[in-house]
Amino acid sequence: MAKLTKRSARSDTGLFLLEGPQAVREALAYKPDAIAELFATPTGWEKHADIRAAAVEAQVEVQYVSEGVLAAMADTVTPQGLLAVARQTPTAVKDILASSPMLVTICQEIRDPGNLGTIIRASDAAGADAVILTGRTVDPYNPKVVRSTTGSLFHLPIAVGGELPLVLEGAREAGLTVLAADVKGDDFIEARSSGTLEGPTAWLFGNEAHGLEEWSLNLADHVLKLPIFGRAESLNLATAASVCLYESAFAQHAARRG
Repeated sequence: MAKLTKRSARSDTGLFLLEGPQAVREALAYKPDAIAELFATPTGWEKHADIRAAAVEAQVEVQYVSEGVLAAMADTVTPQGLLAVARQTPTAVKDILASSPMLVTICQEIRDPGNLGTIIRASDAAGADAVILTGRTVDPYNPKVVRSTTGSLFHLPIAVGGELPLVLEGAREAGLTVLAADVKGDDFIEARSSGTLEGPTAWLFGNEAHGLEEWSLNLADHVLKLPIFGRAESLNLATAASVCLYESAFAQHAARRG
């Protein structure tokens, strides 16, 4: 099982690791068919009555192992008594765009697992319809990404491996306005007051260190910059993405209420 901490093994097998009660709980609740194997220590299994009940309902059998064996399987030092092997369930970009989405997150060349996991979690919280990963963005089934999503990986469709120009072309055909977040962009507050955020939107976020390349910025309908009102040099990518997504969610919900 430990080999699934490596991207090559995940790609070859189509499997990935779920570590800890929160990840297992969300998988059982939202995608029980994705669970291939479930392992637990007797103590860990006894501690979580809700997970036991969900496993019984989903007809997922548990295999008991020792703390040492579970630790050897896991990526973390303390998997908290529960670990599952799950099947990857990516969604095709065309299927996402055919579903008339209102809010989509597009991640281009994001390399930090913690950032990607947090952006997936923020997308889920803001009510986004999907997350699309393009370019060499980190694998969403990386154990650190999975942990950072705190279960949101199972709550919304995620597409992997798209080419950015084709994804953005499809997004526009689906009626989405492409907004890119970048420090070289236009004033966010002006866009907010002009109604730019109210319609169906695809937010494009780039690499943590270098942002979006010029060619990718040129593919966006609008490039917007979050203002810094205090003395901070900049915002962390995941924080900035969370603000952008919630601004769109606020604007869209307000527009629907009239």
